[in-house]
Amino acid sequence: MFENIRLSFQGIFSHKIRSFLTMLGIIIGIAAIIAIVSTIKGTNEEIKNNLIGSGENTVKITLMQGDSEMEFQWTDIPDGVPVIDKSTIDELMAVKDVQNCTAYRLQTYVDRLFYNNTMLEGGNVCGVDENYFDTMGFQIMKGKGFAARDYSGQRKVCIINNAVVKSIFGLDDPVGKTLEIGNEPFTVVGVVVKSSQFEPVINSIDDYKVYSESEGGVIYIPSETWPISFKFDVPQNVVIKVKDTDAMTAAGKAAEEILNDRLSVKKDSNIKYKSENLLEQAEKLQKLSGSTNNMLIWIASISLLVGGIGVMNIMLVSVTERTREIGLKKALGARRGKILMQFLTEASVLTSIGGIIGVGAGIGLAQIVSKMAEVPVAISTPAIIVSVVFSMAVGIIFGLLPSIKAARLDPIDALRYE
Repeated sequence: MFENIRLSFQGIFSHKIRSFLTMLGIIIGIAAIIAIVSTIKGTNEEIKNNLIGSGENTVKITLMQGDSEMEFQWTDIPDGVPVIDKSTIDELMAVKDVQNCTAYRLQTYVDRLFYNNTMLEGGNVCGVDENYFDTMGFQIMKGKGFAARDYSGQRKVCIINNAVVKSIFGLDDPVGKTLEIGNEPFTVVGVVVKSSQFEPVINSIDDYKVYSESEGGVIYIPSETWPISFKFDVPQNVVIKVKDTDAMTAAGKAAEEILNDRLSVKKDSNIKYKSENLLEQAEKLQKLSGSTNNMLIWIASISLLVGGIGVMNIMLVSVTERTREIGLKKALGARRGKILMQFLTEASVLTSIGGIIGVGAGIGLAQIVSKMAEVPVAISTPAIIVSVVFSMAVGIIFGLLPSIKAARLDPIDALRYE
């Protein structure tokens, strides 16, 4: 085998221009496929990050009535929805791949939020537990977080986000100031921001609507102080944090089932918990963008077919040129299998070199496309491995006919060949 490989390199380098032109179809085909696959993978990652976010991997499980999220300032609080207690949280934490879990209450568009005489329009109030900020990926930008006594002692303290700061405090330091929530005074102890530096790419008005909804003003209060302002407990929603993006769907479904098993609502109420399957939405968008790209891969594969035909052609020429050499080897006792393996090895080495050069060219082409078209790319290691193996397979398949022809030559006729 090693002798065949040595002879293959010797034959390739003795006809450099011819060998390069033979490999050109393989190089172009492999380079095109690598570039397209890298672009597809990069685009898919951008879709996933734009929809899900980068590094958060959180799934929201929301109490729904039909296809609509329940908003309790407009609807009565349903019977049969229990409080999510510690035992439920522990069961949710035991779900495979779940790293953290939080239960919270949310009141949207609260109209009784004031700072002095300034009203916060369209503000939301969120009653949170000890795990909320860690699960959601928040960090304290200014001031401090809630202490243990804030949860147990029903202290009237709150934490706000940047949208609230900009809306009613402007350039003033909000820490230590008093907000009025539902006619009750709450002291601002901190300001939170997202821990991740991820910024979504907004290309349309629909993208803007999705992200602007998450940027509204939110005031966070300890869940135990919720009844002080709102005089009643509303059902909670849940957010789980999982180890990676691919685990989001399965973990969300499992958490959804746990919460629904605890409901005792009327069957005709159509009330149930439902997990937010952002990964499924991302996959739909990925399939939509991938269908066109898959066609491009098939078109690029035609170059490999053309390259394979070129390999077959040049190997047939090589067999003709080396007829006397083959006859001499057979006369000295070389068997058909040895001759067959020599020419198959030469064809495989030729296309493998083309495949390796094509991989390098494909990576470079992907980077050029990324710079010029401003699209993301992600180099796919499996695609590189498959491309090199496939190029070797092309050499074997298209080199088979010339190799068989060489192996079947009659030694006497071969020695007489001029």
